[in-house]
Amino acid sequence: MKGYGNAHLVYRLLLAVDIQGYSKRDTREQLLAQRQMSEVLDTAAHGIGLDHGVWDKQVGGDGELATLPEGVDPAPVAGDFVIGLAATLREVNGTTGRASARFRLRLRLALHHGTLTTGPFGPAGDAPIVVQRLLDAAPLRRLLADDADRDLAYVISDSLFEDVVQTGFCALPPAAFRAIKVTAKGAVLGGHILTGRAERRGGVEPSPRDVQAIDFPALDQRAFDAFRQ
Repeated sequence: MKGYGNAHLVYRLLLAVDIQGYSKRDTREQLLAQRQMSEVLDTAAHGIGLDHGVWDKQVGGDGELATLPEGVDPAPVAGDFVIGLAATLREVNGTTGRASARFRLRLRLALHHGTLTTGPFGPAGDAPIVVQRLLDAAPLRRLLADDADRDLAYVISDSLFEDVVQTGFCALPPAAFRAIKVTAKGAVLGGHILTGRAERRGGVEPSPRDVQAIDFPALDQRAFDAFRQ
């Protein structure tokens, strides 16, 4: 799949994650946040039998876009992985010396599945665009801003919600999610935000929230042209 001339489409599960408030940290705090994020992702992936180290990742200082290996079951990733990630974040943030608001690790997480191909600067295609736009959604950011006790804000694409969460194979119940609509350049993206806590069935108490429509800042026209095709 490497190389421009040999590029071809694959259908994969994608995960995007970002550190809330990263730019407000000084350099030492940013390094701490990077290490903590790597550790919690490693732990959560290991909890469902996956190796985070072998994921195909496009990384930045405050997050990563990961393409999971072929054949990964999406149900444990959409449910058990998220539950494990939330639990690991609580442990990390409860550690002595890390519990202050200044050093707390708080993450936004988005999941989607779709087509992509490998490019010289990372994955290209519809799926990477969708998962990153959902990660940047204002309702997802607001979930952390409005709830000081929440360490993880999680959104899943409409298609993945319908294909996985609603089947009952996912550890998180459909009732714990609320639908959102995101508009940008005339295109509409649908997703479902986990408004309850990331706990197993019976432990999630959803919070009522209406479907919302928001506008993103201007995006690269070529990217959205690719998305709309």
